[in-house]
Amino acid sequence: MPPRLPHQDPGTPDTAGPLRYIWWLVRCQPWRVLRGALFGTVWMVGLAVRPLLIARAIDDGLRAGDTGALLGWVAAIVVAGAALAWAGIMRHRTMTFIREDASARSAAVLLRQLARIGAVLPRRLAAGDVATVGGYDIVRTSQVLTLTGPGVGAVLAYAVAAVVLWSIDPVLALVTLLGVPVIAVVIGPLLRRLERAESVYRQQQGELTTRADDIVAGLRVLAGVGGRHLFARRYAARSQRLRAEGYRVGAVLSWIDALTTVVPGVFLAAVVWLAARMAAEGGITIGQLVAVYGYVAVLIVPVWFLLEGSYQLIQGRVAARRIVGLLRLTPDPVGGPATRAAPAGPAGLHDPDTGLTVAPGQLVGVAADDPADAVALADRLGRYVTSQVTWGGVPLTSVGLDEVRARILVADHDGYLFAGTLRQILAGADGTVDDARIGAALHVASARDVAEGLPDGLGTPIGDRARTLSGGQRQRVRLARALLADPEVLILVDPTSAVDAHTEARVAQRLRQARAGRTTVLLSTSPVLLGHVDTVAHLCGGRITGSGPHTALLAADPGYRHLVSRTSGTDDAPAGRPVR
Repeated sequence: MPPRLPHQDPGTPDTAGPLRYIWWLVRCQPWRVLRGALFGTVWMVGLAVRPLLIARAIDDGLRAGDTGALLGWVAAIVVAGAALAWAGIMRHRTMTFIREDASARSAAVLLRQLARIGAVLPRRLAAGDVATVGGYDIVRTSQVLTLTGPGVGAVLAYAVAAVVLWSIDPVLALVTLLGVPVIAVVIGPLLRRLERAESVYRQQQGELTTRADDIVAGLRVLAGVGGRHLFARRYAARSQRLRAEGYRVGAVLSWIDALTTVVPGVFLAAVVWLAARMAAEGGITIGQLVAVYGYVAVLIVPVWFLLEGSYQLIQGRVAARRIVGLLRLTPDPVGGPATRAAPAGPAGLHDPDTGLTVAPGQLVGVAADDPADAVALADRLGRYVTSQVTWGGVPLTSVGLDEVRARILVADHDGYLFAGTLRQILAGADGTVDDARIGAALHVASARDVAEGLPDGLGTPIGDRARTLSGGQRQRVRLARALLADPEVLILVDPTSAVDAHTEARVAQRLRQARAGRTTVLLSTSPVLLGHVDTVAHLCGGRITGSGPHTALLAADPGYRHLVSRTSGTDDAPAGRPVR
């Protein structure tokens, strides 16, 4: 039975701004937020009850010499402490539920958005930014919801304490009430400065994460070309700049922490000094003096929560702004409602931009002088961008996108490999493909040795991007995965660029046999692959300048001959290339 998701439908987030997004998270769980506010208020106000009870115990019990009254008030203090502990537990428990619910909801809407925008994401946002949004910003945004519990309770507790102090002496109440505005005036500019520094820091952190991810992914290549130390020095320089920005954030935070301790302490000293003078002059009792000290000392807790909440709100706004920025990304306009029916059976593809026509059931090779032109062609044929491509005479963009994705597959040579066992990577986590089909696909991709060389074969866990495998092994696993999908039209982008010539020859021969009768497009300049296709199209300057069998093009098209000869590393047009 598949695990139950926290939110089957996370809802539609409000992306009008970071605060609107945070408010949407609050509105998604109103009753839980109200419970949190209730428990937070009971706990905060309860902190102010005990000084009152202590004052009554002193005045009615100790000073009056009434043992019964003293014991009664002591019992009340014990009961109040137990109730306060229970309220604190419930407050913390409820706020934990609120934060976890908000984090799960944010993760769900982000995952849904990433799936929706698909291929657009790498062109719009760096991988490091996506990683930090998912791993850091979600948590920071959820922390802001703490304001709905202890934050509300802090405000109410401050008001209650002020009213009680007013009943003792208005001057004491006024001095206490002035404390929070003065703190806001002193710390307010620092909070704004902190928000700016935090924004810059988060941006640089995302960029550095992207750089680290790129270095790790290409570490084997960097080591091979001697570039590892160069990139390490560049990364170290970027790290030092990030550290300097972190020091800026830390400097502002240190001032805020210092002032949040000093300023309330100054007001505490001032109020206690005033109360002590009043007690000495007989204006208030000793019990009231103790109560005043207790009230003001207790007020430090809600004031601290308010200041902590302000800092969390700043961090949350920065984090929510990044989440909203990702949620506002829109996919390329390749979707839309289906206006035409897809071809009922195998049909040809035609790209007016290049003049390429792919006949149904054929194995077609495309050799492009510019690799970027080949990638652009694959994007058009697979409908990852808007184009004038037709499928069986029907505009590809007028067909339902789900049907296009089900019948036309573009398999890139460096497509992402998710973590999981080798069996899950190849066939998907649902396990609908049996091991016999997996073995056949591995055979075509000349990748049986990959599975046989792993400790537990197909059941061996592989990390994300399969970094434990070599470049050639990863490429053959990707090819096997594409073959297992068994699409009607398979578009392979340079599928054997990282394997040696002997392996490439086996793949070319087996691929032709495995895909017999189905449409396959090979975007490659390898003469080994092109020698096994039905027809080759030479893509030069963005247009098809020649087409025909591989051997015929070698003889008739000097540009094509030079292109594949350069790929193989010889002056003629050999059948292979050096082993890599």
